[in-house]
Amino acid sequence: MGEIQRPGALYKQVAAAIRDAITTGEFPPGAPLPSETQLIARYGVSRPTVRNAIAALRTEGLIEVIHGKGSFVRSAGNPVLTLERTVTRDEAGNFTTGQGIWKPVEEPAIHRTTTTAATGVLLGLDEGEALFGVDRLLTDPTTGTRALHRTLIPFATAEGTALAEHPDTDPERIYALLTKAGHDLSWTETTRARMPLPDERATLQLADAVPVIHTARTTLDNEDRPLILEELTASGDRAQLTYRLTATGPEQAQPTA
Repeated sequence: MGEIQRPGALYKQVAAAIRDAITTGEFPPGAPLPSETQLIARYGVSRPTVRNAIAALRTEGLIEVIHGKGSFVRSAGNPVLTLERTVTRDEAGNFTTGQGIWKPVEEPAIHRTTTTAATGVLLGLDEGEALFGVDRLLTDPTTGTRALHRTLIPFATAEGTALAEHPDTDPERIYALLTKAGHDLSWTETTRARMPLPDERATLQLADAVPVIHTARTTLDNEDRPLILEELTASGDRAQLTYRLTATGPEQAQPTA
């Protein structure tokens, strides 16, 4: 291919040419890009121009740079980890969730915090209400995928239970404690994709331009009052979620006076 001759910033021209080569299959997913020296010769530009073009494509998420190996076209393969977003309970009253695959990287971090505009809505509280917060950094030992898990517990929920002294209790055990306290539990969950915050990108060891999957699970009592909130954040290109759906019958007609 000859020298770049299209109008516009030179590095953008080079980035567009490499992008074309990726989309046409010349550089397939997972394949290494030519070296800087080869790209300089191919497009007739300087080394800084090539580096700026590669940086632009990294920002777009088309390329990932592996230190010591070079630049590679990002693979669009299937995620390496499937997370089952289920809650089950055995005859002995023990709860199990899909979170059982995770192993802690470090001890849970307990702190006091307050509801935000977003978490307040999910917990049925005003913004600024006091909470226990428990942050966990988890990893899947098979794939090395990392996840951030946060439990938010309103003081009213913890009062009179072991959670007041031990808010870092595992979620499955929290469900058992709440059931023992007389609550008939149910759950709702929202899931969305978003770009990570800088500290999330570093902690989860994400490549540039990789989004995260963020789930917010609210535990409800038998009157649909929120009791606790759990947030799970994981890499959007390494993890996918699966849910079991069951059909429910029509609500029974209410008797009329």
